[in-house]
Amino acid sequence: MEKISTFLWFDGRAEEAAEFYTGLFPDSRIIERTPSPLDYPGGATGGVITVAFTLGGRSFIAMNGGPGHPFTDAVSLSIDCEDQAEVDRYWDALSEGGAPIQCGWIRDRFGLHWQVTPRLLPRLLADPDPAKARRVMEAMIRMVRLDVAALEAAARGDGQ
Repeated sequence: MEKISTFLWFDGRAEEAAEFYTGLFPDSRIIERTPSPLDYPGGATGGVITVAFTLGGRSFIAMNGGPGHPFTDAVSLSIDCEDQAEVDRYWDALSEGGAPIQCGWIRDRFGLHWQVTPRLLPRLLADPDPAKARRVMEAMIRMVRLDVAALEAAARGDGQ
């Protein structure tokens, strides 16, 4: 494990979430499941209280912490996607049982928020041509799932 790990509080579904995420992302695995030595708000003695795992080589710990602490969009995980096929793959998997939001954001079935972002988007938004960057931003804010071809068309000024 890394010196700093992202710690995620789940209401009884930590192990299920860790298994789902590690099955979705390459270079990911469950490292350790820790049973609880006593009853706690999120479970009973002997039940899994934490699951240490990696996603894309980064360390996470999921805890069955119990109710009362849902995820919000104030913290999200961003996925750097190579192309539209990768955007679609992650979007489809994370949206199953979840809820699309806007601008490439999605809340998965466990309540965790994700940004499914094509790699070219930050480059287009940082373009030195402010008109180009503005067209891309205007296109992006109208989207739910991000569309690489539409972002590229906006950058070119197609349809203006």
